[in-house]
Amino acid sequence: MKHLVVTGGAGFIGSNFVRYMLGKYPDYTITVLDKLTYAGNMENLREVENDPRYRFVRGDIADAAAVEQATSAQGCDAIINFAAETHVDRSILEPDAFIKTNVYGTYILLEAARKLNIERYVQISTDEVYGSIPAPRSSVESDVLEPSSPYSAAKTGGELMALSYYVTYKVPVMVTRGSNNYGPFQYPEKLIPLFVTNAIESKPLPVYGDGKQVRNWIYVLDHCTGIDTVLHKGQAGEIYNVGGPSEEYNLDITHTILRLLDQPQSLISYVKDRPGHDRRYSLNADKLKALGWQPQYDLGAGMKATVDWYVANEAWWKPLKNGEYLEYYKRQYGTVAVS
Repeated sequence: MKHLVVTGGAGFIGSNFVRYMLGKYPDYTITVLDKLTYAGNMENLREVENDPRYRFVRGDIADAAAVEQATSAQGCDAIINFAAETHVDRSILEPDAFIKTNVYGTYILLEAARKLNIERYVQISTDEVYGSIPAPRSSVESDVLEPSSPYSAAKTGGELMALSYYVTYKVPVMVTRGSNNYGPFQYPEKLIPLFVTNAIESKPLPVYGDGKQVRNWIYVLDHCTGIDTVLHKGQAGEIYNVGGPSEEYNLDITHTILRLLDQPQSLISYVKDRPGHDRRYSLNADKLKALGWQPQYDLGAGMKATVDWYVANEAWWKPLKNGEYLEYYKRQYGTVAVS
C-alpha cells in the first residue's frame, strides 16, 4: 500500500495527516483531493508542495470526474476521506451543503473505491454521531447512534453508507470516530482557535450557555497516528474510536486559553446556547489501543503548543478572519463577535 488519496487534505486534520504520513513513510505517494472551500487552505500544505511524492487535485468529492482524476493518475491503493462540511453551527444555518458533501460525496468515493478494488478505505467520522453521553460512561463503537445536528446526522449517513459498501460489495471500509481535535492550522471558527485568536486580539470570547458542555479533546497529531494505525492494522468492516486523553468543560478550556495568553477573564462573554447543543461527548478508545495506539499529548502540553503556534503564525490566521468569515460570525454571535 503505497499510493494514497487523501480527500480534504488541505483542511485542518487532513493537512496534518498528509505532512505526518509523508514524513513517516518515505516510499508513499499522496494525492490530495480538495474543493478548497473556506476551510481548505493551500498554505496548510506549503511544507510539502515541492515534495515529488505529493500531488494536488482541486475538486469536489461529489464530482465523479474529479474523483477519477485524483485516483487514476498514480494509481490508488487506499482512500482516506477527510472531506466534509464540519462545523455544527454552519450546519444549523445551511444544512444542504452538509448532506451533499458528507453523504452524497461519500457515495461517489465509495463507488470509485469499488471500481478500483482498492486495499483500504478509511471514512473519517466523529464522536458527535453518538449524541450526548451522560456521565460517567463513554461511547463504545457498538452504541446506538443518536446524532443531534444536521452535521452529525450527515456524518452518520456517510459512515453508514461506507459500512454498507463493506457488507454489500466487500469494499474494505473502516470507520474512525474522532473526538474534538485541536492544534496548528485549525480554521478559526472552532472553539479553541476562535478563542485563541480572539484573545490575542483582546476581543470577546463568546461562550455558549453556561459553558459547562464537556468535550473529549485530542491533539491533532495524536488523531493522525490513530488513523495511521487503523489504516495499517485495522480490520475491514470495523469502527474505531479515536479518543483523546482529556475531558474538559468548554469554560475550563476558555480559562486555560486566557491564562496562557495572560488575558483577563473579563473577555468571556456568555451568549445564547445553540439549538440541540449536546452536553457531553466521551469516547472509549480501548479497541484502537488494542492495536498498539496511544495518544502522546496531554491537554496541558497540547494546549501550550497550540497557543504558541497561533501566536507565532498571525500571518496565517489573520487574513482568514475577514469577508465571508466575518459575515458568518456576525450572524452567529451578533455584536459580541466584533466588539
